[in-house]
Amino acid sequence: MTPVFLALTERGLVTANRLREAIGGDVHALKKAVESGAAPANCVFEDTGAHCRMLFQAGRPIVGICAAGILVRVLSPLLSDKRSEPAVLALSEDGRTVVPLLGGHHGANGLARQIAARLSGFAAITTAGDTRFGIALDEPPHGFALANPEDAKDVMSAFLAGATVELEGDLPWIEESALPRGADSSVKLVATTEDRKGDAQTLVYHPKALAIGVGCERGAETEEVMNLVQETLSEAGLSLHSVACLVSLDLKADETAILETAKTLGVPARFFTASRLEEETPRLDNPSEAVFREVGTHGVAEAAALAAVGPEGLLVVAKKKSARATCAIAEAPAPIETASVGRARGKLAVVGIGPGDAEWRTPQADALIAGADTVIGYSYYLDLIAPHITDKVRIDSPLGEERDRCQKALELAAEGRSVALICSGDPGIYAMATLVCEVLEGADPASAVKRVELIVAPGISAFQAAASRLGAPMGHDFCLISLSDLLTPWETIRSRVEAAAQGDFVVAFYNPVSQRRRHQLADSREIFLAHRPAETPVVIARLLGREGEHLHFTTLGELSVDDVDMMSLVVVGSSTSRTFTAGGREFLFTPRDYHRKVQAPEKETTA
Repeated sequence: MTPVFLALTERGLVTANRLREAIGGDVHALKKAVESGAAPANCVFEDTGAHCRMLFQAGRPIVGICAAGILVRVLSPLLSDKRSEPAVLALSEDGRTVVPLLGGHHGANGLARQIAARLSGFAAITTAGDTRFGIALDEPPHGFALANPEDAKDVMSAFLAGATVELEGDLPWIEESALPRGADSSVKLVATTEDRKGDAQTLVYHPKALAIGVGCERGAETEEVMNLVQETLSEAGLSLHSVACLVSLDLKADETAILETAKTLGVPARFFTASRLEEETPRLDNPSEAVFREVGTHGVAEAAALAAVGPEGLLVVAKKKSARATCAIAEAPAPIETASVGRARGKLAVVGIGPGDAEWRTPQADALIAGADTVIGYSYYLDLIAPHITDKVRIDSPLGEERDRCQKALELAAEGRSVALICSGDPGIYAMATLVCEVLEGADPASAVKRVELIVAPGISAFQAAASRLGAPMGHDFCLISLSDLLTPWETIRSRVEAAAQGDFVVAFYNPVSQRRRHQLADSREIFLAHRPAETPVVIARLLGREGEHLHFTTLGELSVDDVDMMSLVVVGSSTSRTFTAGGREFLFTPRDYHRKVQAPEKETTA
């Protein structure tokens, strides 16, 4: 997981943003630090202790730009198993000193060195192996996995007591360390893709050098594919720890069995075009004319595995078959960089950012934006999150070109990109999620667009923002009505307004007016006046959660179209809605009549 740089002060926030730009990660800041305007933050919080504990329990590496004691006091009640705890570091505000507090052998020491190098500071590392030999045995570099981390402590203790080490296989980071060598040593460090077990004298490191190619019929069961993969590895004596990726034909990018198998194995699923797989035909053990006629390549499992390991790689397990699936394994001469293998399944996240204020943006929205390589949206909405997308491809889309925007977002995702389509409010309420579904529904069933992963991340909609500011106007039955007749005939809208008025619903009017569209709100007012008294409370909520936010309390009889603009939401109360003043401000709420339940509880009846 990427680190979270936790800033509690204005100066710390500046340092946090320097680190985010240098090494990646997210900036989370105390509200008062952000209010200074010194620098942006991905997430704003008010309770430091609660926020730290939430991040720790979620497994996020934490770099607290604060006194070490703060982190110690906050997190100490949660400490239980050092093998599963995330990295926690304390960094001075000036960036000169970084201290790994927890997870030294789970990334903290390496992260401390990285931060110190970027900020020209000092990493105060205290673990014995690091200080004497410059290495942590239970923290192998990227591309390797340790099979028996529980034995690392005993092995390091042996080295500290004077033992020497014998190396077997390619272990470049060990060779560069200060560990003493000896051919007759009782301690051995091994690098292998074989499924070998280590012990208190032997640590086994598995290079992530295996690519598992899979193919399956449409709709094959996940259990069948998973069992085939596990059986193939077991029969070949190969370690699951050495699997770098699961690979297949791009037509299978939405195949649940393949995706779920990759998820279970904890490796990425990557995909190749038929033309790329066809290039591997000369190296196949089992080329098939039938497969070529079906999908345009003479092999899927073998070809995908070979394509993933490159020209120097070898097919180590030829194609094995089950009733509806195939599997093959190839090995690369070095750990595989999966990001350069084929392409990922494309992902489109339709992200609601609420009104745009960081406090009202969900953690899921922040995570999806952070994980995207491409963001697309109306320029105004992208400007609201501009500090968080500086390292991404930004595509601005004009107002009024919503369908083209959705089509473009889907096409980009179909290329294997991770795309975030940014919406204000909630994407499923008068927003882009509906249009994305419409475009996706109508796409060619054979197109890559149909295989894109679609995620809809909710956001705080305008009516929810208004309700939070006003008190509880939607405390009883309510409805939302858009007065825009660009896509819906006015007569249809009018009939819905009439029904809402007759039903005595609280109503929030979206898109109440525009520069050229003025009569709809006025007509709706007249419809409501036929069913509700002129004193019915109304609120015009403008720019909620943004600079210039304003709430204008009025009544149905006094409601004027001239007081409303395109950035407004109009809330019309029901016959029971009422206003009151408290704490120097005005509130609107709609009671649910709980007092009736207290005064006259329901009587039990017997049949």
